[in-house]
Amino acid sequence: MCKLFIEADPELWQTRLKSLRLNGYATSVRLENFYWRVLAEIAARDGMSLPQLLARLHGEVDAAHKRVENFASFLRVCCGRYLALQAAGDVPRDLGTPIRSLDADAILAREARRASRGGLSSAA
Repeated sequence: MCKLFIEADPELWQTRLKSLRLNGYATSVRLENFYWRVLAEIAARDGMSLPQLLARLHGEVDAAHKRVENFASFLRVCCGRYLALQAAGDVPRDLGTPIRSLDADAILAREARRASRGGLSSAA
């Protein structure tokens, strides 16, 4: 079992620091290369650059929750949810389908039903 993970390209778990502007302030985010790749895929699906996606996610989570304690952790969870929702069939694997075109309310409702049936995670 572990060979699937330990024989993966070590570059995937190396971290990279990216600088960007969020809400007019210069900041930086450090994530593993694996997460940067997933975020780049999500951004490309909706015709955005990676900095545009990060600014949008930060703005929306800030508006919804008033404060982002750990933005890097939030981004890792976004990546995990994206991949889990793909595995569940809620997000098409076809990268030509923009995320913004999906019915978020219906996806969240299906996710909640799966969670209520005792799934390990809300997107599993």
